Amino acid sequence: MSAPEQPLIEHLVELRDRLLRAVLATLVFFIPLYIFANPIYSFVAEPLMSALPTGATMIATQVASPFLAPFKLSLVLAMFMAMPYILYQVWSFIAPALYEQERRIAIPLLLSSIFLFYFGILFAYYVVFPLAFAFFASASPDGVSMMTDINSYLDFVLKLFFAFGLAFEIPVATYLMCKAGLTSYDSLVEKRPYVLVGCFVVGMLMTPPDVISQTLLAVPMMLLFEAGLFFCRGIKASERAGDSPDSPAAS
Repeated sequence: MSAPEQPLIEHLVELRDRLLRAVLATLVFFIPLYIFANPIYSFVAEPLMSALPTGATMIATQVASPFLAPFKLSLVLAMFMAMPYILYQVWSFIAPALYEQERRIAIPLLLSSIFLFYFGILFAYYVVFPLAFAFFASASPDGVSMMTDINSYLDFVLKLFFAFGLAFEIPVATYLMCKAGLTSYDSLVEKRPYVLVGCFVVGMLMTPPDVISQTLLAVPMMLLFEAGLFFCRGIKASERAGDSPDSPAAS
């Protein structure tokens, strides 16, 4: 009875060890980040502070907010920075169950997904935030002072960071669906108008209710979808080459 259970126990022990390594890596990044938590928060708040009128500041409406907001930001940034190592632990856990061909495909996809996620966050910070906050500040009615709570601002920017980071994973997701046979290049091309509408719907749901933020998310999503189509077309071309009469498989 104990022999068949041993492999499962070994897998659970390995999973526990890799989870502990991921947590430890996050703590390694978190400790130095927390030392500079306040300057880091000021850096993240810079796009909003630059858009506020002269003399306006952010506020803390709760007693513990001055401590909790930088603490939360440091913890999330630590997870972001440790993400390559965390994904490496995930990869090391599932890699033995993959075929050699799947491993060759998975490694480039893993690296590209990490790069695209970070690029989405940078795009949100350097492109979306300045335009969106300038629009919000200019839209304030006369007599209304824009004084944002630090916790509300942090929740807002973290939501957009995740939204843009995940949105920039569209090429990887599109390629994986084509590679797995869940869809095809021709099918995606036919659904392109629906994808365009879906991008704006997602932009509306994942961003604040303004046209600027919605468009700044929807347009990159469409461009990334087109990039995914480009790679899917490569899959289609390779499949046609493999099915041709002159190919070694056909002969």
